[in-house]
Amino acid sequence: MQTTRPRLDPSAASAGTMMDVPLTIRWIFEHNQRSHGMREVVSREDDGSLFRYTYADFGARVAQLASALVEMGIRPGDRVASFGWNTHRHLELYFAVPMIGAILHTANIRLFPEQVCWVFEHADDKAIFVDGSLVPAVARALAVRPASSRQFVVMGASQVELPGALDYEAQLAGQPSEFEWPELDERSGAILCYTSATTGDPKGVVFTHRSTLLHAFAAGMADGLGLTQRDVVMPVVPMFHVNAWGIPFLVPMVGAKLVLPGAKLDPASLIDLLERETVTVSLGVPTVWLAVRDEMERRDLRLPALKRLVIGGSAVPPSLFDDLEKRGVRTMHAWGMTEMSPIGTASQLTADLESASWDVQRAALLKQGRFTPLVAWKILDDNGEPVPHDGKTAGVLWVRGPAVTRSYYRLDEDLPVFKDGYFMTGDVCTIDRLGYLQLVDRTKDLVKSGGEWISSVDLENAIMGHPAVREAAVIGVAHPKWVERPIAVVALREGQSVDEPSLRAWIGERVVKWQIPDRIVFVDAIPRTGVGKFLKRELRERYKDLLGV
Repeated sequence: MQTTRPRLDPSAASAGTMMDVPLTIRWIFEHNQRSHGMREVVSREDDGSLFRYTYADFGARVAQLASALVEMGIRPGDRVASFGWNTHRHLELYFAVPMIGAILHTANIRLFPEQVCWVFEHADDKAIFVDGSLVPAVARALAVRPASSRQFVVMGASQVELPGALDYEAQLAGQPSEFEWPELDERSGAILCYTSATTGDPKGVVFTHRSTLLHAFAAGMADGLGLTQRDVVMPVVPMFHVNAWGIPFLVPMVGAKLVLPGAKLDPASLIDLLERETVTVSLGVPTVWLAVRDEMERRDLRLPALKRLVIGGSAVPPSLFDDLEKRGVRTMHAWGMTEMSPIGTASQLTADLESASWDVQRAALLKQGRFTPLVAWKILDDNGEPVPHDGKTAGVLWVRGPAVTRSYYRLDEDLPVFKDGYFMTGDVCTIDRLGYLQLVDRTKDLVKSGGEWISSVDLENAIMGHPAVREAAVIGVAHPKWVERPIAVVALREGQSVDEPSLRAWIGERVVKWQIPDRIVFVDAIPRTGVGKFLKRELRERYKDLLGV
């Protein structure tokens, strides 16, 4: 017998709805002020001294900064750039700017002068806040294109004068410690980040208040980054790089103590902060931790408070994972992209693996992890068909979700990376039966040799297992017979030596013969992007004729 669904009475439905409270950054801020006011923020100044204050003090200064921004003429929708290190002043901008309705543009301090000018102009920034130690870099950029009507504000002492610039502390002085925050649309822009420009010009992504808040919730879950109020967290990943992976919002939300390392990012300075402030969780790209690992080994040092290092940006070399594990530090993989706000996966053990052998657990932890609830995904082969979840069959990863961008800022052209409501990441991956993602390579970094694909990531990890190797980058170079062949660019650890034939023979014991690099080039340092990734575009240009084609 056919039944008819009862009609829903609109008035009855509205009687049972929830409060319509906007999901904005202000929600994180006010929760922080209500619940975590006595927790501490520690920030290293340019002179090496440490600045300390509580979250309550931080809240008062955010209110003062908001009043100063309004007095400067900043209005809702205006872009305000930051050009700074990980410091307490930068953290204040992260909240004051979006909470008055403007958009914070976190500019990459490691761009070339021409690129710095380009992003300031493309974002159409109305004001630019610059750390004192970075004023010379901005001055060099302005020399490229002197005409600028933007207001500059210098944060901290500077040895170089920036004509017409205001002083940050002078702008805050005398301002009220409370501010009447406006009610904002949760879908309005909050943060503007640009990609690291490994190919072409940087592309801008605007994160909304809603996407930023949802990302903080997802990243903070126990099976995400798993941070708590009891943690002490030090982000070494720059705040200009996709909001330091969301840490400036996530840490105040959970109320953890926040340690900001400023400009001193050498291994000794980082280890000093890790020890002195009893940091429990730190975050950064592999380059940072390779150097810290070397320093710890040189000093035979353990850091008993440090429990976890979150690593992203590129794959964790297994040798680094093992070396840190021996010193009591668990390495945790996270993966994502600027276009994803950025965290998409985190590598935590599932219930199925809790009683597994260490070898099985280690294999899972070396993968990029399992997706957060915010990310829907599909992995497709060359024909656009889904690949099996067997941990072996590779395909290109596509994602969608409330914290994934649907377009680039001020770029109206129809791009093939956006299709059917999904974003094509450009990552070639596998997925296993437990949902662990493993990055095989970027599509542009795979080496096509004689019709077979070689993963640069796998080959790099194999090479970095050699005790003399600090880091290695693998690229494909034109070959007269095989179309492309891999070559390896290698930097050795301090005081270590190995020659090319010996290293090629060592690699040959660990990979199949046809994957052994045709050449190995030794360098002092491998060029990197502003966020620590290998700059393979430069390597390909530099070594394009190495195999005589």
